[in-house]
Amino acid sequence: MDIADRRIATVHFTLQDEQGQAITSTHGHAPLVYMHGTGSIMPGLEQALAGKAPGDTFRVTIAPEAGFGPRHDALVQTLPRDRLQASVEPAVGAKLTAQTARGPLDVVVTAVDGDAITVDGNHPLAGRTVEALVEVVDVRLATPEEQQFGLA
Repeated sequence: MDIADRRIATVHFTLQDEQGQAITSTHGHAPLVYMHGTGSIMPGLEQALAGKAPGDTFRVTIAPEAGFGPRHDALVQTLPRDRLQASVEPAVGAKLTAQTARGPLDVVVTAVDGDAITVDGNHPLAGRTVEALVEVVDVRLATPEEQQFGLA
């Protein structure tokens, strides 16, 4: 059975950066299980998986627009330290949640300079091309419950 819309696919993958360094991998962990065609994984990977069958292995290069998205300069802001509601002293690399007009946004502190804090709301891989090494483990029909409610 091939991967197609509304089918459940199980895959192992390793994601690499432009220099071939591993970013993350399911190998040694549980594989990724998703319903194809629902947009639950990055579009470039989902598109590359269409039509693949168990046992297929392949490599795909995913541009930012089909992966983690482009970088948005507007998501990098420098704020006065007193705007933070954190109970601890912010440090570079700290993850915070910012309240925006569109709801909560996860940000990372990228600089602390006196009374100013710079935060970045972009995904860490935004604007970067990535490569996925993929192995299709299984493909099956979705159950009626999965069709109606998605994967649990």
